[in-house]
Amino acid sequence: MNTPDDHISTALARHQIVLPPPQIDRLDSYCRLLWEWNEKINLTRHADYEKFVARDLVDSMTLSKYLNPGERVLDVGSGGGVPGVPLAVLRNDLKISLCESVGKKAAALADIVNRLGLPTPVLHARAEDVLTERRFDTLIVRAVARMRKLLEWFRPHWDAFDRLLLVKGPAWVEERGEARHRGLLGDLALRKLASYPVPGAESQSVILQIRRK
Repeated sequence: MNTPDDHISTALARHQIVLPPPQIDRLDSYCRLLWEWNEKINLTRHADYEKFVARDLVDSMTLSKYLNPGERVLDVGSGGGVPGVPLAVLRNDLKISLCESVGKKAAALADIVNRLGLPTPVLHARAEDVLTERRFDTLIVRAVARMRKLLEWFRPHWDAFDRLLLVKGPAWVEERGEARHRGLLGDLALRKLASYPVPGAESQSVILQIRRK
């Protein structure tokens, strides 16, 4: 665990990540609020700065490269707020909404974004229900479900968004095969946008884009 004198800047320096001081301070505040809530309900396994930067922030920063200015983004199954909250800190040009179906987690998220002063709505609902009423450019999904389940959930709702961006680990190839076997990718185009090492592990994370052909 972190001591009171710890600050995210130390972990950022270890990973050679350079950000403006206001973003660094906001990310540090986010971590502290997240871990404060994590003592009450399970929001994250990454309860130190090193894991947050190496996993959560690296994923968020990589996703950010593939989001265009002004995009309307829905973070599906936001949980503790990753990647939606870091993206909102890094990219104030994006219109990000956080979607969380579990009431306690949604309440924690609402408190966190309010105390951070972020203009980021927290929607206590299933993403499928949100998509019956609102439209987005991109849905971002990290650590929610296998590709097959995601494609089944969102299959009726493609008119409400343009693309899915998925953060996946090495099992993505197996998940793609499973989705193809079930006929879920027939009318969809899947493209790997990025592949990057997971710090401290002998594996790769990927950013996958799925959209209609």
